[in-house]
Amino acid sequence: MNFGPWEWIIVLGVIVLLFGAKKLPELARSLGRSSSEFKKGIKEGAADADEAGASEPKPQDKSENTPSSE
Repeated sequence: MNFGPWEWIIVLGVIVLLFGAKKLPELARSLGRSSSEFKKGIKEGAADADEAGASEPKPQDKSENTPSSE
């Protein structure tokens, strides 16, 4: 589905009618803040997963656990 310039103008016009011109900057700011909070949470979650992986003991090879039959 390819939107042309007239479709975008209509969509923007409907948004202005729904929210009002004075509310649009506030909505854009809150959308930007929520996006940055989401990205920050993703980074913190990845850092926590890395820390948890580093503190867990590494699995040993089976040959190290079994006594040799020699």
